[in-house]
Amino acid sequence: MARRALGIAATAAVAAAPVVAVAAPASAASGSTWDRLAQCESTGDWSINTGNGYYGGLQFSSGTWKAFGGGDYASRADLASREQQIATAEKVLAKQGWGAWPSCSRKLGLSNADKAGSAAAAPDVTRTAQASRSAARTAAPPAPSGSYTVGAGDTLASIAAARGTTWQAIWSANKGVIGSNPNRIFSGQVLSV
Repeated sequence: MARRALGIAATAAVAAAPVVAVAAPASAASGSTWDRLAQCESTGDWSINTGNGYYGGLQFSSGTWKAFGGGDYASRADLASREQQIATAEKVLAKQGWGAWPSCSRKLGLSNADKAGSAAAAPDVTRTAQASRSAARTAAPPAPSGSYTVGAGDTLASIAAARGTTWQAIWSANKGVIGSNPNRIFSGQVLSV
C-alpha cells in the first residue's frame, strides 16, 4: 500500500514538473530474460549478498551500480527491488551489451534479439516464484476496454509482449501516468494498452 501511494505521489510530481525530453532506453529486455539471467547469476535471488563484492540478482559491483544510477534506488543492488535492479541493468545493457554479464549471457545465448524483449527468447522453467506469479498474471485474460493494471514484477516490455505490442507504444500512450522514465511503473497503475 505504501509503495502504491509512493507511486501515485511520484506520478503527481512528474505531472506537475516541466516537460523535459528524455530519450528512451535503446533496449528493453523482457522480464523473463532478466529472470533467466538472474537465475544463472544468483540462482534468482534478487536480494543476495554473499560477500564477494557483487550484489543482487544480476550481481552488480558497487561501482557499476552507482555509475548507472542504481544509487538513486538503494546503496547496493541487493537492497533494491527486482524492478529497480532491472531498470539499472537496462542502462548497463544499452551501454555495454550482454558482455556486462559475460559468462551467463554466453551460457544463455543472449543476443541483440533479447535486448528488444524478443518473443524468440527461450522460456526458462526455473524462473523465480515472483516471475512465475508475474507470468501467470500476464497470462490472464486481458482487462476490459484496453486497460491493464500493473502488478508486482511487471515491466513495460513484459506487458507489451503479452499484448502483442512494443513497450515504446505503451509508454507513449501512457506518459501522463508513467511520466518521463519508462523504467518506473508501479503496482496499481492503470495503463491503456
